[in-house]
Amino acid sequence: MAADVQLFTETGECPGEVLVLAQGGYPSWLEVCSSNDETEVNLGAEFKFSSGRA
Repeated sequence: MAADVQLFTETGECPGEVLVLAQGGYPSWLEVCSSNDETEVNLGAEFKFSSGRA
């Protein structure tokens, strides 16, 4: 595993995480995991929020 990043909502809740996995020393795929089956993680929205883009 190359990186493990937790996702947070505006209220501070952590609905899930993103795992970056590497193969041969290079990032090769992402896994988006939610904390429970009722949570839908939208990676695009989370990226825009965490990077400060509107």
